[in-house]
Amino acid sequence: MTIRVLLADDQAMVRTGFEMILSAEDDIEVVGHAADGLQAVELAERHRPDVVLMDIRMPRLDGLEALRRLTRPGLVDPPKVVVATTFDDDEYVHRALRDGACGFLLKDSGPALLVEAIRAAASGEALVSPSITLRLLRGLPGRAASGPRQAAPTGLSARETDVVRLVAGGLTNAEIAAELSISVGTVKTHLGNVQTKLSARNRVEIAAWAWRSGLVDQ
Repeated sequence: MTIRVLLADDQAMVRTGFEMILSAEDDIEVVGHAADGLQAVELAERHRPDVVLMDIRMPRLDGLEALRRLTRPGLVDPPKVVVATTFDDDEYVHRALRDGACGFLLKDSGPALLVEAIRAAASGEALVSPSITLRLLRGLPGRAASGPRQAAPTGLSARETDVVRLVAGGLTNAEIAAELSISVGTVKTHLGNVQTKLSARNRVEIAAWAWRSGLVDQ
């Protein structure tokens, strides 16, 4: 299946760079460019993309307000939204994820993470830049003290617990697969099982649970 992507950024050079990266992938097609948030909403309604790659600071309508409009309740088959920005303010991250974003990337995250974020969003997962994830998780209140490896009280298997630790360390699915010598598909299966057991909506909530439970070191 081809993932149809709409790019929304007020800088034409950034949009062109993103299109070059994404169009090089066989399973991704860029279906439109938007120079501001209002145009992003209009083009999303016209082209019905699977994923919108959205900047935050744009004229006429900023990316966070455009995100809210694209994910508002009652919409039929709304697009997934990945926020890509040069601004790593924690409040932006919290607001974006709260309002329905399926990813949050810094623009300097690199091509591989950009492509993975688009694919993750299209499949219903959430990917946040590792540097952002780690900073946010370190600020979580109520962390349990780190201790020796132990069986998780939620019924996670040993391998699922390994995957959770690596997610909490900010690793991508591909990096987790390499670390554990398993396939990316197996990583996704484990994450799906973990989400069910923890009642977590995405990998960000899985990572937060791991940090609060003391399964990872500071």
